[in-house]
Amino acid sequence: MVLKFPNSMDECLYFSRRTIGEKGRVTAWVFKMQCPKCKKGVMGKPKDEKTGRPKIRATEYVCDSCGYSEEKAAHQEKLVMNVQYTCPFCGNEGEATTAYKLKSFDGMKAYVFECAKCHKKIGITKKMKEKGSKDEPDDDDE
Repeated sequence: MVLKFPNSMDECLYFSRRTIGEKGRVTAWVFKMQCPKCKKGVMGKPKDEKTGRPKIRATEYVCDSCGYSEEKAAHQEKLVMNVQYTCPFCGNEGEATTAYKLKSFDGMKAYVFECAKCHKKIGITKKMKEKGSKDEPDDDDE
């Protein structure tokens, strides 16, 4: 299976590059879906009139050409996440697809897919702040 890599971030609803452990790497993306009504435009979040940027907390997706709208939850169920990865367990390099849905994985919400070689589950979690970063105050500064 050969996945199509996006040419631009404008084609994507979601894009992420992560390292997992010491030798694992993941690149994941979700393409915007073609409008089911007009088949010409792509579905995306509605744009703010003042800035022209997508509204981050929008609860619907809107076609950019015909204006057709769909509820966020119903639209996201149809989307597919594409993943290129290097397995942190066995070192296998491969590609996978999974549903664009957060699942519970090791006590956190994550997009979960399975390694094709060792069949272990790999999760793409939300990027968390690491302890000792500049944003977090240290105890020994007093």
